[in-house]
Amino acid sequence: MIELTRRATFSASHYYWNDGWSAEKNAQVFGRCANRKGHGHNYTLEVTVAGEPDAVTGFVVDLKWLKDVMEREVLAAYDHRHLNLEVPEFSKANPTTENIAIAAWKRLEPAIVAAGGARLRRVRVYETPEIFAEYRGEA
Repeated sequence: MIELTRRATFSASHYYWNDGWSAEKNAQVFGRCANRKGHGHNYTLEVTVAGEPDAVTGFVVDLKWLKDVMEREVLAAYDHRHLNLEVPEFSKANPTTENIAIAAWKRLEPAIVAAGGARLRRVRVYETPEIFAEYRGEA
């Protein structure tokens, strides 16, 4: 089995907030990220698929196809968006790096499963070069 990873970038803004807490508690827990106007990041999305290379092409998946799936399922929804205000899965959940990785997995997995051949192995989202979250589909 081979693992193949494709990388893409997107820019988005977000904030962290818990409606059940006071403004003071939100500021205490989330710091500058509790600013309801939001702030932005240039995220990096890495999608890893696994499978056996095709005997004829040598591909686990066609890289153009994987790029198109990533664009259609994740980047079109997240790029240049305010995640809290414009992306349905973050209307109630904080768009932390962890939650973005899980949400991206949920968007990507059906398309990859439907194509057959390879399976989604890992989704990694970098918020900064030093901070990333990785999701492997475990509950």
